[in-house]
Amino acid sequence: MVEPMNLNKARKARARSEAKTRAAENRIRFGRTKAEKELSKLEAARADRAHEAKKRED
Repeated sequence: MVEPMNLNKARKARARSEAKTRAAENRIRFGRTKAEKELSKLEAARADRAHEAKKRED
């Protein structure tokens, strides 16, 4: 026979695991230093300029 399951514990455990995954995503998205943000902004600007420079004129 199957053991009875406490639904409150299951609900809370699922909420905890979802919160952990959301926290991991936020660490990746927002957990960068100011220097890293500036570097990525400069790299994006450089890539944009390189892309614009290689466009053909019509």
